[in-house]
Amino acid sequence: MTEGHEPMDTPESPDDGRKRWRLVLGVDDADNPVDLTAKERRIDKALNALYGKSGKGGMGRSATRIAKWLGDVREFFPTPVVQVIQKDALNRLGLTQMLMEPELLSVVEADVHLVADLISLRGAMPKKTQETARMVVRKVVNELLAKLEAKTVASLRGALNRAKRTNRPRFNDIDWPRTITANLRHYQPDYRTVVPEKVIGYGRQKRRSELERVILCVDQSGSMAQSVVYASVFAAVMASIPSLKTQLVVFDTEVVDLTEDLADPVDVLFGIQLGGGTDINKALAYCEGLIRQPRKTHLILISDLMEGGDQDQMRARLAKLVGDGVNLVALLALSDEGKPYSDPENASFIAGLGAPVFACTPDQFPDMMANALRGIDLHAWAADNDIALMREGGDSA
Repeated sequence: MTEGHEPMDTPESPDDGRKRWRLVLGVDDADNPVDLTAKERRIDKALNALYGKSGKGGMGRSATRIAKWLGDVREFFPTPVVQVIQKDALNRLGLTQMLMEPELLSVVEADVHLVADLISLRGAMPKKTQETARMVVRKVVNELLAKLEAKTVASLRGALNRAKRTNRPRFNDIDWPRTITANLRHYQPDYRTVVPEKVIGYGRQKRRSELERVILCVDQSGSMAQSVVYASVFAAVMASIPSLKTQLVVFDTEVVDLTEDLADPVDVLFGIQLGGGTDINKALAYCEGLIRQPRKTHLILISDLMEGGDQDQMRARLAKLVGDGVNLVALLALSDEGKPYSDPENASFIAGLGAPVFACTPDQFPDMMANALRGIDLHAWAADNDIALMREGGDSA
């Protein structure tokens, strides 16, 4: 190979192409059958169990067979494909058995979708399975924390560090390392000391009542499952920041305040009941009672805005919150699933109040929240990040 040139991909042979189509289609051409290797026959059998013409594929309901099938799927395919196949198995074959037996649950590839399924089914799970489910959920939560926590904490602490250093600090508030560094040129050799002309101090710690307050108000209806999982993890991370007061409120037709559980996001998730109706008005009424200083409060409403309660009163509450100075942000989804479906009229109404209305991915959320805390216009931020904003009139920009 000549130095400086990339190696050329080996072209696919006609036999490789025929095998690929054979595995995709699941049937042989009667006039031109394809010889599969032993491994390829196992792949074919695993795919046929789910996607075969019968819709059942001979997998049956045996826990042993399902466990073996899951093992084959994990062996043959990369993790993203495994997750798609598992989801299809639950939807097409109704294999809730996969999530009801600890032996099967322990070999399932865990992701955010699976966590949502486990939360929705936990009431029907035997106690032994619930223990396994918690372990699976914790694994996913730990992976999310590893991915999202550092960026979130860094972004939000940077946004909250508004206290300007003072040149007239009290003695206990002097920042000695910075003060010495700033006055090194005033070193006195005869006295072997620095005589500071400029004293730098820390800003005084804000009282708890003066902290920025973030209320995550999360719709826990079935369509918002991924958003609930991500919002719970972010709420737990944000609650760990002392200079920020974070509260998590989830709702369907009832309202539950999970703020006291934020020390452990797994406890939060197991306190959520996915499904049911939607009463945004009732949730907003509860959140109103949490607000002490409207202009220091950021209300992040995470919902598809499909109101099942009193819509007129909901809109009146939203208008009052914005009028009082609350920084309202409406997230139609907090997920990687692309553009969500939402109620266009309610989205348009909120946009008409001047509040940003858009969907947000988990990777974008820390930056979005940091800009909200800084008081930066999120409309401009969204435009800079190619995020489609809902506009008054129901269109997206």
